[in-house]
Amino acid sequence: MTFSPAKRTFHYAWVVAAITFLTLLIGAGVRATPSVLIVPLERDFHWSRATISFAISVNLVLYGLIGPFAAELMNRFGVRRVIAGSLLVVSTAVALTTRMTASWQLVMLWGVLVGCGTGMTALVLGATMVNRWFSAQRGVVMGVLTASTATGQLIFLPILAALVERKGWRSAALLIAGCAAAIIPFALLFIRERPTDLGLLPYGDQSNPDSRSAPSPARESALTVLRSVAPSRDFWLLFASFFICGASTNGLIGTHLIPACMDHGIPEVKAAGLLAIMGIFDLIGTTSSGWLSDRFDNRYLLAWYYGLRGLSLLYLPFSFDINFYGLSLFAVFYGLDWIATVPPTVRLTANLFGKERSSIVFGWIVAGHQLGAALAAFGAGAIRTYLGNYTSAFLLAGLMCVTATLVVLPIGRKPKTKPLPVLAAAE
Repeated sequence: MTFSPAKRTFHYAWVVAAITFLTLLIGAGVRATPSVLIVPLERDFHWSRATISFAISVNLVLYGLIGPFAAELMNRFGVRRVIAGSLLVVSTAVALTTRMTASWQLVMLWGVLVGCGTGMTALVLGATMVNRWFSAQRGVVMGVLTASTATGQLIFLPILAALVERKGWRSAALLIAGCAAAIIPFALLFIRERPTDLGLLPYGDQSNPDSRSAPSPARESALTVLRSVAPSRDFWLLFASFFICGASTNGLIGTHLIPACMDHGIPEVKAAGLLAIMGIFDLIGTTSSGWLSDRFDNRYLLAWYYGLRGLSLLYLPFSFDINFYGLSLFAVFYGLDWIATVPPTVRLTANLFGKERSSIVFGWIVAGHQLGAALAAFGAGAIRTYLGNYTSAFLLAGLMCVTATLVVLPIGRKPKTKPLPVLAAAE
């Protein structure tokens, strides 16, 4: 096969990136939906917030645990098949929630099926496509793909909240199901597995095409990769930092900020607008984070991000007592930092564990993220059920983020070893 260097006006990598962005955007819309459904489900079925939060926590756990196996399936069966199959599962399960009558059905449909389906088209998908298709601008592209989460909530949350208020929560669920189904044809038509399928090199690769052979897909299983990286201190530091990241984002703010606002008399549509504002600033912050990760030490970037996020969460419980503008200040400050941690984490993973296996390794790190998110989703719901407010949950998450600043700094540094004693020349 003849390879063409990426010196042309337009490179097909941008088409792949665009379809990947759309897929991640729809996934973000699906994952944002529970935040506008919690209170309506409470009213409709008289389920406790802890019960509903349990279903969401199951969703978040499976969303994370499926990631490394999704990367393996993408390597073995192709990205197009994985995307199409997962979106089909998600759209079907979300549509079926409109027919549920018992809480165990919520756990099975929204917890198990939607959790597994969205886990197949999560951050691991973005990392896989960036590592395959881009040699230059990897941090920026990963930042934009990560920002799809912000764009998804920016687009969907106000619409879903308005639908819930005017037409009921079932209309919102059917809208999300239809959007997930609509993206399937685009993935099947336009996604290509690797640049070599089109006789291309990755975007920005300036090497001599005649001196290269087509990269072979990684064939290591997810469990094999986990066993090989488990002895690494750096892996567990990244895992622990992303655990805290998930606990302080998806699990807590993404799930419980709207119900917390409603507890303080803020209407659901207005609270959803607050999350949409956060989405705007997260789009700016995460894209900028991708640019910065190409130029600065990623450990120090992560330390700054976690520290600033911790301060914003420590401020949040007191912002409710100021006025809505106090919450708006939180939305701007927190939004800039929401998922800015992803591009530096992806880059550190690729640098430490190799580009070819980095997708699976990052999948395991994302599993840590979602375990933290699940713990926070259920824990915050339980705290609200038994204490009557979210104050303790917000403060605890803030302290965890401050702790994460110390976790990320040693990543990639070799531990100091004591010099061996000098033996006497003669005894």
